[in-house]
Amino acid sequence: MNSGVIVMAGASGFMGRRLQEAFRRDGFEVRTIGRGAQNDAQWDDDLAPVLDGADALLNLAGRSVSCRYTKKTADEIFSSRTETTRSLGEALARCPNPPIVWLNASTGTIYRDARDRPQDEADGELGTGFSVSVARAWECELFDAPTSVRKVALRTSIVLGADGGALSPLINLARVGFSGPQGDGDQVFSWIHLDDVYGAVRHIMADDRIAGPVNLASPHPVRNRTLTAAVRRHFAGRLPDRGVPLPRWSLEFGGRVIRTEPELVLKSRWVEPGVLTATGYEFAFPGLDEALADIAKETPRGLLRVQLG
Repeated sequence: MNSGVIVMAGASGFMGRRLQEAFRRDGFEVRTIGRGAQNDAQWDDDLAPVLDGADALLNLAGRSVSCRYTKKTADEIFSSRTETTRSLGEALARCPNPPIVWLNASTGTIYRDARDRPQDEADGELGTGFSVSVARAWECELFDAPTSVRKVALRTSIVLGADGGALSPLINLARVGFSGPQGDGDQVFSWIHLDDVYGAVRHIMADDRIAGPVNLASPHPVRNRTLTAAVRRHFAGRLPDRGVPLPRWSLEFGGRVIRTEPELVLKSRWVEPGVLTATGYEFAFPGLDEALADIAKETPRGLLRVQLG
């Protein structure tokens, strides 16, 4: 699928904005669904007309998880994923000419905390806890939706790119000296360059054999201590053996201060891109050093703005 019409839902964030630009650059017509009047449809509208006749649907809707899990924020995280996915499924069922494929965001954190072996789509073990419960419900809404279009759940690992996302706070920490290992430093960090998110989405759209869960992750995850050293090298000019470590207690305290959950850093996410590898996807940035070197070219000096959920 080299051109056509793609509908993007919930695409106003860090990842969505860049994907929109990439699709338009490659000649796609992009229709958007969101909460503002600038979109082709808003969530309270009848969504069927904007979906009808499109070639693909990519749903990225969901409240940021970079926040403290209070009752209010937990409800918002859950409903912003499940209710939007349910609305899209119901709208697709009413379309005379629905898209061929529906790619719906999910998360690699659906798997258990893993330090012993990678977790792929075939034999990965699902975890427990709030984040996993959200991911399970999210995917259930996708796969139980009353439409026969090809459905793909994008179990996305940590997305790395310039000007936002999870990398900005790591860069800020490195630039003020707090760039040593986080926690014990042995937790696995699965990641993917933003360009490979786009590449993988295009690959999935074009290959009608691909359906079900798909892990979006580089084939070369790293330990946390390797990650922090690499961020220090590329963005702070520090030697690999320097940088103040952040033990668990400091991350738990800091999480309260900046209103986020330490789980985002401390959980060991070892996500294996089994489906992408088996179907021949070639990563533009398979290694962390080359990914960070590319991102560094677009990253200004000084502390970066970090937007919390």
